[in-house]
Amino acid sequence: MKIITRTVILLSLVSLFTDIASEMLYPVMPLYLQSIGFSVLLIGVLEGIAEAVAGLSKGYFGRWSDLSGRRAPFIQIGYALSAVSKPMMAVLVYPIWIFTARTLDRFGKGIRTAARDALLSDETTPEHKGRVFGFHRGADTLGAAIGPALALIYLIAYPGDYRTLFILAALPGLVAVIFSMMVRDKSADRKKNLPTGFFSYLTYWKTSAPAYRRLVIGLLAFALMNSSDAFLLLILKHRGIGDAHVIGVYIFYNLVYALLSYPLGHLGDRIGLKPTLLAGLLIFVVVYAGIAFIGNIYWIYGLFFLYGAYAAATEGISKAWITNLCPKSETATAIGFFTSFHSVMIMLASIAGGWIWIALSPQAMFVFSASGTALVIAYLARFVKYETHPSYSLNVKDH
Repeated sequence: MKIITRTVILLSLVSLFTDIASEMLYPVMPLYLQSIGFSVLLIGVLEGIAEAVAGLSKGYFGRWSDLSGRRAPFIQIGYALSAVSKPMMAVLVYPIWIFTARTLDRFGKGIRTAARDALLSDETTPEHKGRVFGFHRGADTLGAAIGPALALIYLIAYPGDYRTLFILAALPGLVAVIFSMMVRDKSADRKKNLPTGFFSYLTYWKTSAPAYRRLVIGLLAFALMNSSDAFLLLILKHRGIGDAHVIGVYIFYNLVYALLSYPLGHLGDRIGLKPTLLAGLLIFVVVYAGIAFIGNIYWIYGLFFLYGAYAAATEGISKAWITNLCPKSETATAIGFFTSFHSVMIMLASIAGGWIWIALSPQAMFVFSASGTALVIAYLARFVKYETHPSYSLNVKDH
């Protein structure tokens, strides 16, 4: 059986070019917004609303994808909206226009995420999902390394020319849209059912398999410990490390993440998704505990290498595991439910992390996250058993 199919490659290319476009702008977004008159508070409100829209819409559109029996239209529309939003932010500088453009970008992510992951799941079998999700995650994250590098090169040549950079970011976004148009639905079982309400996907919790609920509880508890990666970069600045090293560390982390995603996905297929995920979370504990006290730049690069390994061992692996715990007809709903609440937990974690940072110290924030994650590891190890949904007829070894 061919594991990396045409559809997996296409979806990986779409994510690669979309992330190049998005990550070209990620490091400069706050600088651009400040340059056109946004206060720090207004930037925070903008990002909070945009992320909330993306998070809450993932469950709704995931359920819609399952009920309609379609994946490709959600993928195509979602990536198209994100591509269009990039140049929009350079056209006008009115706050309401910027809010609309940024929200449109995140709304596109909300539309496509669950359907895309469900289509990746549809392309393979339980024993190969680690590799499939790892391959896709590797391509996606490679874009996250290329994008900031391109932005850095451009801004060295043209300092402060943010608006042109937003227009240039539309080019890889357009390439992503072209690749997305080549994606086709795997199933011909097309229906015209619609969700009954925006939050109708919440009912999935009651009907989902007990194994799904136990795993999601653990993953959401970890998300509550895992604040924004921006805090990792902020503590480097707090330690007096220069901007060039901060950006360099961010690019280095994404390269490690990209290069290790497929090998660790393959490892997950061989030794089991559960031990791979637990190992990744243990690495997270080491990194967060270490970065709380280590300031030497060489040790910092070592910790960010480990952080890339953590991400590669958890992001794709967790989605592969989730999709094995539900029937194929409910995959997008299962992913959408999880990713919706995951977004909320990340937001809460970032708020709590910021409060601990200010009220106590940066070190306390990282120690708190490391300690909480250690408890999550204990819960997953003791109470969550790897298994597949009965609808899968394959005999998969219980790891």
